Amino acid sequence: MKKHINIPIFIPHKGCPNDCVFCNQRKISGTLFFDITKVREEIENSLETVDPESSDIQIAFFGGSFTGIPREEMLCLLGIAKEYIDKGAVNSVRLSTRPDYINREILDILKAHGVKSIELGIQSLSDPVLEHSGRGHNAESAVNACRLIKDYGFELVGQMMTALPSSSKADEVYTAEALCKLRIDGARIYPTMVFAKTKLEEMTERGEYIPPSLDELIERTEAAFSVFCDNNVPVIRIGLQSSDGLGDPDGITYGAYESAMGEMVISRRYYNKIISLLPENTDNITVFCAMGEASKISGHKKENKRKLYESYGIKQFKIKESADIKPFDIIIE
Repeated sequence: MKKHINIPIFIPHKGCPNDCVFCNQRKISGTLFFDITKVREEIENSLETVDPESSDIQIAFFGGSFTGIPREEMLCLLGIAKEYIDKGAVNSVRLSTRPDYINREILDILKAHGVKSIELGIQSLSDPVLEHSGRGHNAESAVNACRLIKDYGFELVGQMMTALPSSSKADEVYTAEALCKLRIDGARIYPTMVFAKTKLEEMTERGEYIPPSLDELIERTEAAFSVFCDNNVPVIRIGLQSSDGLGDPDGITYGAYESAMGEMVISRRYYNKIISLLPENTDNITVFCAMGEASKISGHKKENKRKLYESYGIKQFKIKESADIKPFDIIIE
């Protein structure tokens, strides 16, 4: 199987007239300015580091709502990408956008320029949550966009958030379940962080929004993650990628940011599975798991082991890997 490689082209906050309460795209992407004249140079530099024969390469336009940028600019960028597709240097294009910037005309353009994958910033499928988050569209708009994208044959990745204003764990589980029913091909889950100079920071300082504790954030994110796992939807990212500036005074100001959020959420899924299968009247257990999963069973900084000792009276806890077991499946003896 060929290795998937993205050549990321960040277009910070381009195409977004609606400022969501949580958004500070400059800090999230680590990019302040965008120079369209440098795109070819960025692509060429990236291509020098990959083997096209053993890689599935996508030019990925991230950081903003690509289909909402000025049409001339969008066509220029797609044209550049198509040049590399036509000469066999890359395989296709990936982009991120908003549900309200998807229609048949736009999808016709994307299809003609070699776009394969569309990452849709859905965030929530609860209308009250979307309204309190300042998204500027409703859940029906997101559902219709998903259906249209799938009808056109694109690969669809659904991006959702946990702990948005007025959102609950039940809202987030509902969103994940609805996305699975919409046949998404992959998912990203982003726990909400409070960035400086955003409306959400103002809401937090007025007491209108209270960021959840790290433990609650992990539990809620794990609930959505488990829905995707149970429906065989790959989760390609959990949490913001660590980048320079997230810890600056004008970066994250409130919220339980952890660069290891993905690992912590996966470990929590294993912990919840273990306690659901824990035999009664025993203080000695062995957990059999898939190859390479032992550290996740043990937990981030061995937290799962510690909690089993403290909360369930386990005195001996062994982990054994087996090639016969699939990831996230476990057997307890």
